[in-house]
This record gives sequence, C-alpha cells and structure tokens, in this order.
Amino acid sequence: MANPLIQLEALSCERDERVLFSGLDLSVFAGDVIQIEGPNGSGKTTLLRVLTTTSADFSGEIRWLGQPLSKARLDYLNNLLYIGHLPGIKKGLTPGENLRWFCGLNQGHQRMSMEEALAAVGLAGYEDVPCYQLSAGQNRRVALARLYLTPARVWILDEPFTAIDKQGVANLEKLMAEHAAGGGCVLLTTHQELDLAGVRKVNLLGYRQVRS
Repeated sequence: MANPLIQLEALSCERDERVLFSGLDLSVFAGDVIQIEGPNGSGKTTLLRVLTTTSADFSGEIRWLGQPLSKARLDYLNNLLYIGHLPGIKKGLTPGENLRWFCGLNQGHQRMSMEEALAAVGLAGYEDVPCYQLSAGQNRRVALARLYLTPARVWILDEPFTAIDKQGVANLEKLMAEHAAGGGCVLLTTHQELDLAGVRKVNLLGYRQVRS
C-alpha cells in the first residue's frame, strides 16, 4: 500500500477553553479528495489553519511523507497551496498583478502562463482591470486561478465555491478531480454537495469530546 502524503495522529485543538476536536487520526494519500464536515463552530477552518501551519494551537502529530512536520516544514510548505474563505487578493492590484506576485513567490514554477490561468477561470480580458472594480465572484476566480498555476501537490481550500456560479463550480470540481488523479490531494470545506466520485468525508463532530 502507498505511503500517505500527510498523517494526522491524535490531533486535538481547543479554542477559548473549549475542545473543538480531539483524537483525530487521518491519513491523506495521493489521489484523495477529503471534505471536512461539521456545523459552524466545529473547528473546520481551525483544522485547515493547523494544516497550513498558520496556527500552532494544537496537540498531536502532523507528518509529511513520514517525517514530523517540525523536520519537514519547508518541503511541506513548498508543496502546499492554501486558499481561504476570503480570496486573499489585493483589491488595489489587477488580476495580472496579483498573479504575477504569486508566481514570483513560487519562483516561476507555474504550470501555465498567467493569461492562460485567467482564461481558464473565465477572466480573459480582465488582466488589467483593478480588482476593486470586479464582482465578488470575479475576485474569487482570481484567487482560484492560482490552482492552475501552482505545482503544489497539497491543496487546502476553505469554502472554495463561495460566490462562483454553477459553471464555475463544475469547472472547479473537474480541476480538483484532475489534480487528485495526477498524484495530488485536496482537503476542503464546503456546504456545496460535491459531484465528485470517491470523496472521503471527515465529520469533526465525531471527534468532539466534552470536558467533565
């Protein structure tokens, strides 16, 4: 059996002295699309932030390719793309400028040109329009264009379908399936019912423990 890309061992997290989840064990393999479920406040976004290393407020172990994350953090981050609930773009810049900045951070290792990525998300011709002039859905598409550029194996997406239309949802699902089939993995939260085969669902309510 193939070795997992990511392993979570007895992962637990508290917020404001309240246990969000506890004893979470999860192995994430190449080809996985994993949907993190649970009601609002159950810790879905918190878990994603832990996985992106932007939060260290947890106990347990995270491993990347069998190595503790403390020893493999740089390689892990070089293989990770996170898109949060907010699009994470600068409204004063154009879509082209936002993506050029992103490609600069990735040292030019993009899979296609910035123009091709914007065309793929339906924003051909919007390269030089300031993002503050774009709709919420168009700004979300600018953020999602990064998925077409990055060589990262691990995609962590928090509500990626927010503000995009039906065709955009279908295109994103297709892209996630292609990424997984190519040896990557996707961990996401969404209230959208996914039209993808083989999605693994992890409900955080199953890992909630109440203090006595």
